[in-house]
Amino acid sequence: MFDASIYCSRRRTLVQQENPGSGLVLLLGNQLSPKNYAANTHSFRQDSTFLYYFGLDRPNLYGLIDLDTGTATLYGEDDTLDDVIWSGGRPSLQEAASTVGVESVASPSDLESALAEAQDQGRPIHFLPPYRLDQRLRYGSLLNIPPQELDAHVSEALIRAVVRQRSQKTEAEVAQLEEALERTAEVHTYAQRHARPGTTERELVGGMTNRVTAAGSNFSFPPTCSVRGEVLHNHSYPNTLADGDLLLVDAGAESSLHYAGDVTRTTPVGGAFSARQRRLYKAVLATQKAALDVLAPDVPFVDVHLHAAQTLTEHLMEMRLMQGNPADAVEAGAHALFFPHGLGHMVGLDVHDMESLGEEHVGYADNQTRSDQFGLHTLRLARPLQPGFVVSIEPGCYFIPPLAERWRSEGRYDAFINYDRVDDFLGVGGIRIEDNVLITDDEPRVLGPAIPKSVDAVEAQVGAPMEA
Repeated sequence: MFDASIYCSRRRTLVQQENPGSGLVLLLGNQLSPKNYAANTHSFRQDSTFLYYFGLDRPNLYGLIDLDTGTATLYGEDDTLDDVIWSGGRPSLQEAASTVGVESVASPSDLESALAEAQDQGRPIHFLPPYRLDQRLRYGSLLNIPPQELDAHVSEALIRAVVRQRSQKTEAEVAQLEEALERTAEVHTYAQRHARPGTTERELVGGMTNRVTAAGSNFSFPPTCSVRGEVLHNHSYPNTLADGDLLLVDAGAESSLHYAGDVTRTTPVGGAFSARQRRLYKAVLATQKAALDVLAPDVPFVDVHLHAAQTLTEHLMEMRLMQGNPADAVEAGAHALFFPHGLGHMVGLDVHDMESLGEEHVGYADNQTRSDQFGLHTLRLARPLQPGFVVSIEPGCYFIPPLAERWRSEGRYDAFINYDRVDDFLGVGGIRIEDNVLITDDEPRVLGPAIPKSVDAVEAQVGAPMEA
């Protein structure tokens, strides 16, 4: 974990600078989540905001920050003898708390008393939106609020304070993101070099998983590894790779402190793009470069997205897949047949950083509203960029048969889309290229090792030997 001084500084900043108000901040650590019976659990993943302020990666903890005094208390139980016998011993709660700069520890029953006393005194208790059922039930029990009514009591002031603080990545956090991306690069190198005919998607995911596990890590989200790249988040792996396929891999690993990597690469199975695939791939690569070139502080990310959309549209018009004026086509939303998702999102302790706090708070400024236009309405990030933001830049081009069929039958955007030409491309699948980028006062910085993405470099990867 980070040095204790970092967690102390974060809590102090929350109280003194972000200032969500008076009263108490209640943060719930996650519990173990059973798969099919209580003792058979999923891998534990701590709540990200709890990690940010309290740093401890163990279940069944509660953190309380007093906004009036600045003090913090951790609540939990020490291991029983049975815990030690079955799972091995851990440091006591007091010892663990000292590593994150917390002096006061107590049992969960003491937390109930502290919260009841605060409520009797009329002190506000700030908490964040629950995203798991067990969180909702625990908040309801601790605060004596029916679980179905909790959403009305969530602290918007705390949400805004946490978003402001977590959006600005420090040098220590950037180092963690670099570590995550080093592990992520191993995953993508493996996938690219094994993108050979006859290999199954399951075999690739198995090898990728081995790389992540050997690094002592986990995936930061379920990986997409598919020759059906037109399915945007495809988490099934039933196919066998064949010559002529494009393999789309969207995968990331976590750092030792759970910061996320999120990278996508598209690779020609067998090591050679067809002429058509090469042209489309170059269009997506040029679109990513166009987006990277305009990243800067104070630039609204929605403008970067629209700039990328127009760049892709210009290339598609050169290929006679679209027609007309590129700016008019993008304004109408016609490009979304090929690019139906947002250009990117925040990246940090969550792969979609802080998404549980609400995209309207994380991704949009107060004077911005989400568009209802198809494609643009999925844009997770629209707000002006600031130094310290880390964002994904992930343009794509997809040929989705059900979507093309629907739009064609409705005559939608037929002034801009050459549907006869689109029909010829419906077997292509999808192409996406994604990197994680730090916004600075100067040039944006693409984080992590360089993972091949030029046409020649990607083709050269296929079949190349893995380093020991």
